[in-house]
Amino acid sequence: MTVTAPAPSDRLQERARSAVQRTSRLALGLFGITVAILAWYVVAVLDLGGGLTPRPDEVAATWWTRMVEHNLLFDIRVSVTRVLMGVTIGCLAALPVGFVLAWYSRLRAMFEPLVNFCRALPPIALIPLVIAYFGIGESARISILVYASFFAAVVVLYEGISSIDPVFVRAARVLGASSWEVFTKAVAPAAIPHLFTALRVALGVSWATVVAAELIAAERGLGAVIQDAGAFFNMPVVYVGIVMIGISALLMDYALKLIQRRTTRWQEKTSR
Repeated sequence: MTVTAPAPSDRLQERARSAVQRTSRLALGLFGITVAILAWYVVAVLDLGGGLTPRPDEVAATWWTRMVEHNLLFDIRVSVTRVLMGVTIGCLAALPVGFVLAWYSRLRAMFEPLVNFCRALPPIALIPLVIAYFGIGESARISILVYASFFAAVVVLYEGISSIDPVFVRAARVLGASSWEVFTKAVAPAAIPHLFTALRVALGVSWATVVAAELIAAERGLGAVIQDAGAFFNMPVVYVGIVMIGISALLMDYALKLIQRRTTRWQEKTSR
């Protein structure tokens, strides 16, 4: 049986179809954001928030003031750096643990309750322990993010890897592959999408945890901005910090999705 390559016209049609789909998703996303901003305006103008909800234009003006006069960009960079360090260290530590728990079912049965127990603990509850063990320096804040990233990534990894179709493993063994070759040639490539999923979940958890991490005597960072403003009921600044956390997390997640799309392009083509 001969395999024919797709015609140039087919490739052009596929690219055009993909471009239309991306444009449609972008338009729908922008429409959703517009609806959310309009709803925000309604809540603020009708004073449905008890006088504590600033209008979006007030938040935008406050954002510009914080950028120019208070170096908000530095706070964003501090929080992004902390999140990147926490996610990187946590996921690097979770990678071998996730593979081992997925590969050995008895170890997974032994340690899965402990992993789920630790994952369920809110990082903010660990702040007294973190201060006792690590003090109030940068290492304490990073350790909170590493903890949150590690357990979130471990669960995604071993659940995803253990669900890989065993047909790939059996086929490799039938062809005479050793255990190492089965792992490197069959399991590891199939685990790449689950690795990116673990990274994205860990990234989301870390951004959700960054405010708790910056409770530990942090002077700069978006969490510190929110806490300082909240202490004085400066709600526009609180909203600025919240919006900046959301935008930063969204951009980093989008970057991961682009990398994943390019890295797993071969798998996407195979699955069509």
